[in-house]
Amino acid sequence: MGEDNRLAAVVALAQGMAAAHTPHECWRAAAVGACRALDGSFAALSVWERELGRLRVLVNVGDRAADEAEFPEAEAYPVHQFPEITEFLHERWAGGGGPNAWVETAEGPAAGRPGYSHQRVAALRRRGRGCCLVAPIMLHGRAWGELYVARAARVAVFGRADADFATVLASVVAAGIAQTEQLEEARRLAYTDALTGLANRRAVDARLDEAIERHRADGAVVSLVVCDLNGLKKVNDTRGHAVGDRLLERFGSVLSLCGAMLPGALAARLGGDEFCLLAVGPAADDVVEAADELCRRAAELELGEGVACGVASTADPIGPVRSARRLFRLADAAQYRAKALRADRPVVAGREGPDDPVVRLADAPPPERAERRSFRGRRGL
Repeated sequence: MGEDNRLAAVVALAQGMAAAHTPHECWRAAAVGACRALDGSFAALSVWERELGRLRVLVNVGDRAADEAEFPEAEAYPVHQFPEITEFLHERWAGGGGPNAWVETAEGPAAGRPGYSHQRVAALRRRGRGCCLVAPIMLHGRAWGELYVARAARVAVFGRADADFATVLASVVAAGIAQTEQLEEARRLAYTDALTGLANRRAVDARLDEAIERHRADGAVVSLVVCDLNGLKKVNDTRGHAVGDRLLERFGSVLSLCGAMLPGALAARLGGDEFCLLAVGPAADDVVEAADELCRRAAELELGEGVACGVASTADPIGPVRSARRLFRLADAAQYRAKALRADRPVVAGREGPDDPVVRLADAPPPERAERRSFRGRRGL
């Protein structure tokens, strides 16, 4: 490949990664771009998971073998099988420059001390490939993982120039991965409550809209638990806001624990002392059971005074739910009633007969009953 073509390949690889919207798209763009740039038949991107002592494959592209899924869930290799990977951490890499890519061929030695080269050669033969390039990926001065590109048997073997080019491509891939990780972190922060680590109001807004669309399309059961943590103001006034923050954090942990009783449920802090659980799929009775457990555990918190908890589910007799706004108003009204009654168990919308006071309260038109608070702040729904 000429210099102009290689430059074009580098640009195409960088553009492909820059256009990715998710980590999976980023990984695939990196592997596909490198495979094309090096005229390979197969490519993979792997990450070094230090805490687990393994190299985990993120994506496989090109001519995949039967045991190579595009996005494998469990393809990983113990680092002890690849002693050379530890070379990535040596001072010569951290001190300037990066580790160079290297070539392995199916003609290499496959006997002797089991090691990195031995494993590579065995894998090439097993999968009918003739050679491969391994390019370490360095990120923030540390080994992040590797880029792997292979060619089929009976095709020209990679040379030293190919290995040097693969080293350049690995640097481009590292820059693309760093950008994607920064964007993912920004998205995470945008949808996460900083104090508790739970989802925030913005995340619930988006998830609830999607849930109601599913309910309208296929009748999926959507349930919302809204709760106010009692006693927070008293703690803040008498013990200080740092202690109040600890109470919020502890309750957030309790909410997360109870939310785990409902597969796929989203636990969130709406702001201040207001929290919620959003569940799509579980039966209404299962949601009420989780809310009941939440009330019980909240009552046992040392500094708090329990929680006022309201539940609304599309599976209960609450009338048609065509918008996120109505489901929230129902859950909010149930929570409002629980607080007024000083109830130590959740109040559930629609379970007190045809003239259910919660449904009546939620559906009362203004100004007879102004909405206590908007689920989306003051913007409305």
